Amino acid sequence: MHDLADFQLPPSARRIVVAMSGGVDSSVVAALAARTGVETIGVTLQLYDHGEATSRAGACCAGRDIRDARAVCDRLGIAHYVFDHETSFREQVVDRFADEYLAGRTPIPCVQCNMGPKFTDLFALARDLGADALATGHYVRRVEGTDGAELHRGADPARDQSYFLFATTTAQLDFLRFPLGNLPKARVREIAAELELLVAAKPDSQDICFVPDGDYAGLVKKLRPEAAQGGEIVDLDGRKLGEHRGIIHYTVGQRRGLEIGGSPEPLYVVRVEPEAQRVVVGPRRALAVNAARLEDMNVLVPLTSALTAKVRSMAKPVPARMLGDRLVFDAPEYGVAPGQAAVLYDGDRVLGGGWIAETEAAMAAA
Repeated sequence: MHDLADFQLPPSARRIVVAMSGGVDSSVVAALAARTGVETIGVTLQLYDHGEATSRAGACCAGRDIRDARAVCDRLGIAHYVFDHETSFREQVVDRFADEYLAGRTPIPCVQCNMGPKFTDLFALARDLGADALATGHYVRRVEGTDGAELHRGADPARDQSYFLFATTTAQLDFLRFPLGNLPKARVREIAAELELLVAAKPDSQDICFVPDGDYAGLVKKLRPEAAQGGEIVDLDGRKLGEHRGIIHYTVGQRRGLEIGGSPEPLYVVRVEPEAQRVVVGPRRALAVNAARLEDMNVLVPLTSALTAKVRSMAKPVPARMLGDRLVFDAPEYGVAPGQAAVLYDGDRVLGGGWIAETEAAMAAA
């Protein structure tokens, strides 16, 4: 049922390294890898140790999860190594998260983590260990194409994680394997139960792993005390409507927590202006965007004229086209925020993507 083909390994392959977070997905990958008969090594990066975060359910890459990963490896009879990468994680992911909020953007630390500590550091470790491939529990598909490995959306649309992996390079794709890409989550849990893995019923991680209580603003304030500086909430014409207690509490598209009344229609955060410490609000139609400028692009294949773009992890891909560094939407799109990623697709295939640097409002164009 789960043979060598799941890992797309050459016949000469001798060793697979599995990135293990302590969750059910990567544990099943380790079990399937061990069943191929190829030597399997589990590797866990210890990414942080924030007190209570290390013991709570649904964390990732900290105390309890490292113990769970080790227990799974013991059961499978495979080696397990833990590498301390707390410093690079803090610098590349946590500090950048705080700085992005201070700059009025909406960060996605999961992509930064995949681009930095997870893939870059794990690649080096896997190569040092003499691996022929690095396997992860991500729900994406690696398809062998005529010009090499392609990245495709996961078969289960509810679990597809391609948005978070848009920055994967072609060189990384050659070495990476995603054996869960064709499976629904329910089947992965079944396999874990069949193999009697102790993590079979473990809850999925929620929120951002290093913010255990979901209080992003609280974490940013701890790292950057100046983030608590208050300022004005103004309308699109610059008229003051109220006061805020720090721009870190506001992201584009937000409606709750504005605490300003007297408007005939609901108001949303349209943009955040960090230099002036201002939050600009307006009606929902002010959120409509015609285009976005992208930066730090990763292009896996030459971009076609007609493509679809996904501008939030939970959004549906919408028709668009690339004109230079501008992503132009066929119809006005909502929820496009600087700091987020725009991921480009041709059907299920990931073409690449980039970071949203600025947006062009449809209202202004009209």
